[in-house]
Amino acid sequence: MKFSIGGPLKLAFRPWVEGLENIPAEGPAILASNHLSFSDSFFLPAVLDRKVTFIAKAEYFTTPGVKGRMTAAFFKGVGQLPVDRSGGRGAGEAAVKSGMDVIERGELFGIYPEGTRSPDGRLYRGKPGGLARVALATGAPVIPVAMIDTEKIQPPGKVMPKLMRPGIRIGRPLDFARYSGMEHDRFVLRAVTDEVMYEIMKLSGQEYVDIYATAAKRQIADEAKARKQAQKEAEQAGKDAQREVEQARKQAEREQADKERADS
Repeated sequence: MKFSIGGPLKLAFRPWVEGLENIPAEGPAILASNHLSFSDSFFLPAVLDRKVTFIAKAEYFTTPGVKGRMTAAFFKGVGQLPVDRSGGRGAGEAAVKSGMDVIERGELFGIYPEGTRSPDGRLYRGKPGGLARVALATGAPVIPVAMIDTEKIQPPGKVMPKLMRPGIRIGRPLDFARYSGMEHDRFVLRAVTDEVMYEIMKLSGQEYVDIYATAAKRQIADEAKARKQAQKEAEQAGKDAQREVEQARKQAEREQADKERADS
């Protein structure tokens, strides 16, 4: 990926990077990043010398058709790990186990604490499961990462990407050794996650929203549905009003015709 895709990607988009010295030359670490675009998982590994293993939603590996098979082959080829996000607690356990396996191999584990892409470019509340549990169970440092402007390269609905320079800011490693052995304490998990999200917010400059991105997406979808329904109702009301006006006009014409016949 680094040579076949990463090289041309850097050449075409020329991403700028700050804080590259915060990535250890060897040994395990967790890269916790905001998530603005599908391309985040391409740009971040492309600018690093080391391999980064992300967990990816299982749909990338199971989608049928030619495009689906190509997508699955790519993600398998770059060593990404499929996780079924529809399984509730089981999905969370699978993500934690996958992250711990990567850390135990002494590699870099990439995770998006928001759990999904931001629907509007703002930073949303981090989910306390995978990130904090892997960090506390393994003792690996957490390195906050901010992707900048990647959502502008290929906005939703756009087929061709826009050639522009995205940015990547890498913060200093965070040590959570003080919470060692407390990976099952939900208050500790929340505190660790919030601390990481605060560092990501400082790096990215994003507006922070204290709700989960999944909830925001549902809210946006519900609002869009409500607007569509209101528009449909308004259009129908307009048609009904127009029909009533037309009926009144015809009735008036009939009455006038009847009057003229009576007068004659």
